[in-house]
Amino acid sequence: MTKTLRTPEHVYLCQRLRQVRVDAGLTQADLAGRLDKPQSFVAKVETQERRLDVTEFAKWMAACGGLDAVSEIVASIADGQAAS
Repeated sequence: MTKTLRTPEHVYLCQRLRQVRVDAGLTQADLAGRLDKPQSFVAKVETQERRLDVTEFAKWMAACGGLDAVSEIVASIADGQAAS
């Protein structure tokens, strides 16, 4: 399996995760508290140092009230639009 850190798709995902958090009016510390994780977890995801698994992605989006954006994000990655 090829590595996925810092690929165009991964960069896009991290940018969207950050945007969902910011749009929710949450700081990294706020989101980390909702996820029961340290603030560094959120920072590492947003700076592309760490990948999320599917359950972490779902919890992130739910904690930010961003479940409505999930299908758009997934579709962009699946369709190759994120690599553009």
